Amino acid sequence: MSRRKQNRKVFTELEVTDAGAKGKAIAHAPDGKVVFINNAVPGDVVDVQTTKKRKSYYEGTATHIHTLSRKRTQPQCQHFEVCGGCKWQHMDYTYQLEYKQQEVVNNLTRLGKIELPEVTPIAGSATQYFYRNKMEFGFSDSKWLTLEQIKSDEVIEDRNALGFHIAGMWDKILDIEKCHLQQDPSNAIRNGIKVFASQHNMPFYNARNQEGLLRTLMIRTSSTGELMVLVQFYKEDVKNRILLLDYLKNEFPEITSLLYVINSKGNDTIYDQEVICYHGRDHIFEEMEGLQFKINAKSFYQTNSAQAYELYKITRDFAGLTGNELVYDLYTGTGTIAQFVAKKAKKVIGVEAVPDAIEAAKENAERNNITNAEFFVGDMKKVFNEQFIATHGIPDIIITDPPRDGMHADVVKQILNIAPQKVVYVSCNSATQARDLALLDETYKVTKVQPVDMFPQTHHVENVVLLEKR
Repeated sequence: MSRRKQNRKVFTELEVTDAGAKGKAIAHAPDGKVVFINNAVPGDVVDVQTTKKRKSYYEGTATHIHTLSRKRTQPQCQHFEVCGGCKWQHMDYTYQLEYKQQEVVNNLTRLGKIELPEVTPIAGSATQYFYRNKMEFGFSDSKWLTLEQIKSDEVIEDRNALGFHIAGMWDKILDIEKCHLQQDPSNAIRNGIKVFASQHNMPFYNARNQEGLLRTLMIRTSSTGELMVLVQFYKEDVKNRILLLDYLKNEFPEITSLLYVINSKGNDTIYDQEVICYHGRDHIFEEMEGLQFKINAKSFYQTNSAQAYELYKITRDFAGLTGNELVYDLYTGTGTIAQFVAKKAKKVIGVEAVPDAIEAAKENAERNNITNAEFFVGDMKKVFNEQFIATHGIPDIIITDPPRDGMHADVVKQILNIAPQKVVYVSCNSATQARDLALLDETYKVTKVQPVDMFPQTHHVENVVLLEKR
């Protein structure tokens, strides 16, 4: 018996008391150590098979539930627990919001040691399913088999799959029949492609051997009702490519933008690839308060359009603009927040490291007749320097929406140096936000905190914080 298996333990009738980092449920073993459980809900009483043992904790899976928590609900998706994409579907949405808010408060107070005002209740999503505007699926010629399929006597001849990667397994794809994350016709398009491609013997991709034809599928929808579909092929096959794209064009005439990519490199990312428009436009439009945002295949846009609007309204409200302020929007992306607040500011300066994003920001600003916003490209920690400040002026307000890693220490230092009256910090990771707030604490006091749920059925949560000079 391997040492790893010898280290595994079985704990019986553990009471699940909380939800922790990455959405895992928390219980305590008889020896006092924390047990992180990947498939339980606070309030459950469960038996747990451990999968990892560390100095101060265990990780494990609930193998039997003795008592069901009152916080449970029936998952809607048939692929729940196998897919792994919506790990909190078995928890009632009211409690999802409760634990998300708790995570934000815990991170800011325990990690950041921040003194908080009364935290505004989390802004929940009016729609808990079918809320995403962008989905990406993978093709595979050797689909992932569920435990039930493996145990059954069923002979599975069709091994083609079009769906999601199994968590932690780069070459394994679970075939998806119905996904509850994106509105129709997303499921119809994905299922239609799979059937059509299989009927015409188009080879699905094999990631391990790097062979096949059909590689990935991306579907983007917009609040304006527009639809983008992009098929990524591993190699050029003119006959099959045209056959498949013509099928999509004719079967789904509502497609606004039909695109394709030929990508024979080792990874699936399209950001260094040529995107070719086969039919329609090469972009779709999003709209917010009359502002139009052009979205192409490589554009970043918040994946929950309705909640993005709520997030931006909170950000603008926290800024408290009167029309006389110079605003810096750091990590501006395609400039959506910058343009959203521009009509209530004197001037907005957006800074972003991705050149394509800045070009999109400039184009969108021109389309929206916004003349008081300027956008600049470059590495934030290098661009946001004394010379930049001297050229563009000391901001009255800084809005910052960094990636999950948070702000670079040099950026935080520069904010402290110029000391604007307010900083509005939008974050998708309250742990790194807490770290940055601790660095800013010498000059700024946190006066408002507003979590926002952008991703129902998951543990992820956004948070908006207002800092004002002490």
